[in-house]
Amino acid sequence: MTLYGYWRSTAAYRVRIALNLKGLKAEHVSVHLVKDGGQQHASDYVAKNPTHLVPSLELEDGTVLTQSLAIIDYLEAVQPEPALLPADPVKRAKVMAAAHVIAMDIHPVNNLRVAKHLGDTFGADAEAKRQWMVHWMDTGFAALEQMVDKGTKFAFGDTPTLADICLVAQYYNARRWGVDLTAYPRLTEIEETCLALPAFADARPEAQADAE
Repeated sequence: MTLYGYWRSTAAYRVRIALNLKGLKAEHVSVHLVKDGGQQHASDYVAKNPTHLVPSLELEDGTVLTQSLAIIDYLEAVQPEPALLPADPVKRAKVMAAAHVIAMDIHPVNNLRVAKHLGDTFGADAEAKRQWMVHWMDTGFAALEQMVDKGTKFAFGDTPTLADICLVAQYYNARRWGVDLTAYPRLTEIEETCLALPAFADARPEAQADAE
């Protein structure tokens, strides 16, 4: 397998964590989101991923999967253990809801192309972009702080799930944009627990070969 990603992409970060937790190996190919006008817009990459986004996972037969949650769902199907989603339907729905708060509510309005559009179209300067990012992360984190389990090792129980994967990746972005995380002690506790595991620590953006 080949994972096309970018060291600072939170979506690619999610997939790296999932691969590590599953014990699956993939060759990593960097797609620089800024250099050369954004390598994600190059024709050879767009032929693999028409969304102009990372990550993309290319399988041995040449099939290319896109969208981080869809890729992780594939990994869950082909390598069921350790499970990233509970078998119990209610618990599964709760894990997915928490993951979706990040992947569908926070992340889509907090990525590079949104920040660029804010500047190009509405004249937002660096501080205005930062305030935009912080607002939407605060909104999502405030909900998540209430949604996750209390008194468990991870977000939902004593093993990491999709919710933990999404949280850790988004927390990296939150620190980058200067979000005050003191209002989210439970989320911060979960992040610390996760990063103590090699599967999470080795997937950190700073640990990647293309890190700058």
